Formats: sequence, structure tokens, C-alpha cells
Amino acid sequence: MVDLTYRPRRLRTSPAMRALVRETTLQTEDLIYPIFVVPGEGVKDPIPSLIGQYHVSVDEAVKLAKEAYELGVLGVEIFGLPTYKDPEGSAAWDMSQPVQQAIKAIREAVPELIVVSDVCLCQYTSTGHCGVVDGHDVLNDETLPLLAKVAVSHAEAGAQMVAPSDMMDGRVGVIREALDAAGYSNVAIMSYAAKYASAYYGPFRDAVHSAPEFGDRKGYQMDEANRLEAMREIEADIREGADIIMIKPALSYLDIVREARDNFDYPLAVYNVSGEYAMVKAAAAQGVIDEKRIVLETLLSMKRAGAKIIITYHALDVARWLNEK
Repeated sequence: MVDLTYRPRRLRTSPAMRALVRETTLQTEDLIYPIFVVPGEGVKDPIPSLIGQYHVSVDEAVKLAKEAYELGVLGVEIFGLPTYKDPEGSAAWDMSQPVQQAIKAIREAVPELIVVSDVCLCQYTSTGHCGVVDGHDVLNDETLPLLAKVAVSHAEAGAQMVAPSDMMDGRVGVIREALDAAGYSNVAIMSYAAKYASAYYGPFRDAVHSAPEFGDRKGYQMDEANRLEAMREIEADIREGADIIMIKPALSYLDIVREARDNFDYPLAVYNVSGEYAMVKAAAAQGVIDEKRIVLETLLSMKRAGAKIIITYHALDVARWLNEK
């Protein structure tokens, strides 16, 4: 006779029993909601490549931030489109630009909400690259002081956390030093530590008008084939002063998330990126999936892999669904 001393189904007999032994949970407190800020007033224009997401002016960004906070989402991440672009991306540290103005307005309107700022140059350079360009080369060391200026401008506007996404070598250390020197030692750094050169970013680049003028970003973002390199990148960012480490994208890189969780005792974030979001939205529009179940299962897989923080365009919908319980 088969030995059935251990019967796993005993603990699956009812919703209450399953909840009692559930190992991983998804909460609104795990979520950060990205917001795309543009010049103007009263602007709320749909982003064609990101169904359900919008380009918003500062006043509308404040409304979104209030909505997120009221739903229990603890943070927003601010991206922006500037009023001008130039080769070095100087609008990125211009205090009159939409990102800085949105940070300031949101902090004033929703002081308990965590405002994270994206620190990069790709939306601001005329080349669409994440750093200073010489010919067809993206220059690493020449870019670092510019990224530091961006981070300090965001801290001055009121951001509690800056998130460098550029993947220049050494940028975390330079940003940490600049923030401390400017009196912002309490501003945290969430580093895009392992950011892969992924095809999943397509809708985002459309949203922020940041497609490269030439070439691609494989010279500074990571090769999607590499696992050990990600651990080295994470270790370097921690050594330079990162407070939170991030892996981007999330869904196709859960092996990296798990390994990072096993190797580093630091808060771990993932970015549920635009391509992941857009695929779900497209399938849901065709009626071939249950959007709510798919989204909740997907984000739960990220938590199960080891992430604590999930940056996701689904954040407001997920918060509503979780609040229904």
C-alpha cells in the first residue's frame, strides 16, 4: 500500500486553510507606481503603447499621486519629458522642468507618499542615449558628474529617493558623494543594479521619447545572457552606497532575483516593465486571459522569487483588487 502519511491536500481543503499556510503575500505596500510628467497644465493624454497609462502635467500628476496614496500605494516614481533637449541633457537638472516641479508639488500635496525620481539622461539628450556622446561612443566618466547634478536637483525638489537607471560604471558612488556634499545624506539611492538590454522596454521608450538616435544601449546595459555579471554589478553598487538594489526587467529575470535575494541582505526591488505590462493588456483586450488573475499571479511570482518592492504600471489596479478583499 502507498504510504500516505504526508497528504499535502489536507492543507488545501478550504480558502481559510490555504490562507493560513500561504508562504508569500502581495500587499499594496509592496508597490511603486510610475508617473510620466509632461509640460503644460490640465494635460492627461493616453499613452498609445501603454493602455491605461497617461502623459500628465504636474497638476494631474498630483491627482494620480493622491489616488495612489489613498489606495495604499506607498510610493511613486517620476519620469518626465522636458521642454528642450541638448547633447548633454541639461534639462535633466533644470529646476523649472516637469520632473522637478512634479516632485515638489507631490511632496507638498501628499507629504507621506514616497517620491522616487528616475536619474538618467536618455529623455533629455538629443541623442537619446543615457550619457554624453563623442561620435558614436557613450562616455562613462564624463557622464558621472551630470548624473550627480540630476540627483541633487531631484533631492532639492524634495525626492526622498533617487533611482539611477543609466548603468554608467561608478555612478552610485558619485551620486552618493554629491548628495552628501549637498546636505542630502538622508536621500536614499535605489540603484538599477542589474539592468538588462532588454526588448521588453519598447513601450517605455515610446512613452518618454527616448529611442537612441543611433545604435543601441548594449554598450552599457547588461547582456541578457549573463547571470554572474549581475551579481558583480549588484555587489559594486552596494559597495558604492546603494540602499536598495533593483533588477530590471522582472518577469524573464526571476532567476536573477532569486540569486540576488540569496546572496545579498539588502532590500530588493524589481521593475515590472512596460513590455510585460503591454503584453498582459493586449491579451486581456482580446479576451484570452483573466487580467486580474494573471496580474496578481505575475506580481506574486516576483515576491516569491525574493523581491520586496515592485515598480509596476498595474499598481493602481492591483491596489483596488487587493482592497476588495
